[in-house]
Amino acid sequence: MAHYKKRPKVKRYRRSFYSREMKLKKGIGIAVLVLAVLGIGWLAAPHVLDWATHTWYTVVRNRDLSASSPAVSEAASSTAASEAAASSVAEPEPAPEPEPTPGTAIVAGSWAEVDVTTLTDEAAITAAAQQLAAQGAVYAVVPLKDTAGSLYYASQVPAAAGSVAANPVDAAAIARVFKANGITPVAQLAAFRDPAGARADHAMAIRYKGQEYLWLDNKASAGGNPWLNPYAAEAVQYIGDLIEEVHGMGFDQVLLKNVQFPSSTSSKQDYGSTNGVDRAGQLAADIAAWQSRFGTEVTLWYGYSLSQVTDATSALGVPAAQLGMKNLLVEVPGSSTLDEAGRTTLTRMLEDAGVEHTVIRDDAAGRFE
Repeated sequence: MAHYKKRPKVKRYRRSFYSREMKLKKGIGIAVLVLAVLGIGWLAAPHVLDWATHTWYTVVRNRDLSASSPAVSEAASSTAASEAAASSVAEPEPAPEPEPTPGTAIVAGSWAEVDVTTLTDEAAITAAAQQLAAQGAVYAVVPLKDTAGSLYYASQVPAAAGSVAANPVDAAAIARVFKANGITPVAQLAAFRDPAGARADHAMAIRYKGQEYLWLDNKASAGGNPWLNPYAAEAVQYIGDLIEEVHGMGFDQVLLKNVQFPSSTSSKQDYGSTNGVDRAGQLAADIAAWQSRFGTEVTLWYGYSLSQVTDATSALGVPAAQLGMKNLLVEVPGSSTLDEAGRTTLTRMLEDAGVEHTVIRDDAAGRFE
């Protein structure tokens, strides 16, 4: 039997070429590298997420997230704020335009009265407005209804249908053009002294007691005329309807004249049911009714003579200032005048009586303001 020679065993040794110090340095390096990678990832993560989200929605979902991204929104806001600040420094914002003065406002200034019959067309109206402006007028009184009851514009109020003048003016054009030239137009209306209105609707008129005939302020042969009845609700309504009509045409201020009873008193006059209210009380009630109806939409003026303002007359029952109006126009008769001291005294007296604004027309002194 053959015998094989045993191979000698080779003894193997594991030997490390790294010293303990080198191993320690290697471990520290690896740890530092791992920490650095983690730190970079931590810092880059929000931007990577934003980029990934934006790419997903804009490319895949076709949506714009620029407005919803906090970082982008903050950056955009910062940029906009910087641009706004730079703009405010470079170009300051212009001052706001002043508010236009409303047509109902009462301002200091001269008044004038125009001849309405000359305002026949746009050119004539413009020429008159420019002339008034050159003279320094602030207000222009435009008579639209006189003491005969005639209306100088084409009124649509039923009771005024037969009282319109043959050649009515364009009241709306007058108001518009005057305003465009810096003039405040004031429509003047005669109130209760209105024979045409009384004849058109007897329910508005003063009658003879116990008769259907209209009371006249003089004999018919001497040119006597009927009057509207201040106690009649129909008459107060009619005058209010005319105020509303001219306001709709552009007149924000109205001057009422002849808000009074006839000067003559007679037992033959029939005013209907008075409920025990005297003349002054009824006129005050009429003025209050118009003021209540129009409020701040229309500025109402009341025109009276100097004697009616300072004394109690039969036409009013008390001095005019005691009737409760806020705005009063006082007409000084041409035969007399008021000096500066007289005007000051009159104005203070009216203020004490509750009148807020007073205009004095003194033709002899050449003053109307």
